[in-house]
Amino acid sequence: MDLLYSIRLARKNWALILLSLIISVGAALVVTSNMPPKYVATITMLFSSYDKRGAFSTAYQVGTLSQGAQSYANLLTSRSMVSQITTPEDVPRLQQNIAAEVVPGTVLLRATVSDQNAARAASLANALGAKFALLVDQIERPTPTSRPTVKVTIVDQAEVPKEPVSPMPMVNILVAILIALVVAFSSLILRDRLDTTIKSPDELQHHSDTSTLGIIGYERAARRHPLILRPHGRSSRAEAFRSLRTNLQFIGIDKQPKSLVITSCLPNEGKSSTCSNLAITLTQAGWRVLLVDADLRRPRLPDYFGIEGAVGLTDVLIGKAMLGEVIQTWGEPRLSLLPSGQIPPNPSELLGSRMMRQLLDQLTDKYDIVIIDAPPLLPVTDAATLAAVCDGVLLVAKYGKTRQEHIQRAMEQLRSVKARIVGTVLNFVPAKAGKYGGYGYGYGYYESEPAKEEAKDSVMTTTAV
Repeated sequence: MDLLYSIRLARKNWALILLSLIISVGAALVVTSNMPPKYVATITMLFSSYDKRGAFSTAYQVGTLSQGAQSYANLLTSRSMVSQITTPEDVPRLQQNIAAEVVPGTVLLRATVSDQNAARAASLANALGAKFALLVDQIERPTPTSRPTVKVTIVDQAEVPKEPVSPMPMVNILVAILIALVVAFSSLILRDRLDTTIKSPDELQHHSDTSTLGIIGYERAARRHPLILRPHGRSSRAEAFRSLRTNLQFIGIDKQPKSLVITSCLPNEGKSSTCSNLAITLTQAGWRVLLVDADLRRPRLPDYFGIEGAVGLTDVLIGKAMLGEVIQTWGEPRLSLLPSGQIPPNPSELLGSRMMRQLLDQLTDKYDIVIIDAPPLLPVTDAATLAAVCDGVLLVAKYGKTRQEHIQRAMEQLRSVKARIVGTVLNFVPAKAGKYGGYGYGYGYYESEPAKEEAKDSVMTTTAV
């Protein structure tokens, strides 16, 4: 994981990171405000013993006193010692709040007492020091009438602490921020690693083992207005379809596909809108284009273009209608449309029939290109059946939805029928997806409000051929 990857991940999920920080800091403030204050009072004691002259001295047998001081530290926090300065009920609690340590290399013993009240902490520490000195004096007498061999002297009395040692708001907030960042980034990295959806043209090209011919950006208005209506529209979406058109013209210069199946792995990945807009841009470039709605399970083209879809492809295949009676034209320049007609009970058999192959031969002789909107590949076999008899297949993937394994399975199906895969299209790429999502925006492509209104109010007429 490099720095650039982390920056992109943070930029993409900044709202989630900010929310984590707000929650963590808020929780830290709540916890801090409900924590009782804790004051610590410290008392320092000195151990001394008799020297050869019979006087108390710390220089005499310093090593011995240092070793014995640790035993005194344990004695200081013992139950018998603590019970002398508090009630029996408070002994367990006070024992937990008393700590004693020997200052390394010295015969000094430092004891601390913690309490919610500053004055009480100092009072308990001083009382503990006084009682401890008396206890050591009693213990270190060989006989009740002899002098003690070790003496404890209080060097520094405990003073009333002015500031509590806890809670520390700034420390708690900093710790909360650190925890929030670690948890947020760990979760984002884990989710990103486990996410197998297609998020870039490079991923799509890698898993499909074919070229990515188009990158279609996401536009909020595209759901309500899926078609690009203006011949010279300046929206990024229109420019993306013109780029797709240009790339298709370079596919197989010696054998340009005359019949092109456009499909996707699963439903709702934008194959029908891709078919429609590609057909529009090719028509605007002067091509004779026929757009065929071969999705005999969920036809969408009649809704997109506002045409009559009750009679169409299925009626021609079963001999109930002539081809010239069901092809309709739309827009200016004229785009030819062949709707699906009635939904049959056996779509796969109908699309794989000899009549369908003959119809395709007839249509490719009449038009420069026949674009076929086919059902998704993975749920049904219709698209694979069509791909086997057409000149090429264009696979549409949806950013953040189509999974890598879906692409691989779709490619296996197409290769199993020896279909010619001309390339892929990555659809619905958001602007926040870096250089891919912002395709076209950096070059000043936009759709003005008058253009939007004109597109919305345009009424396209249809006529029978």
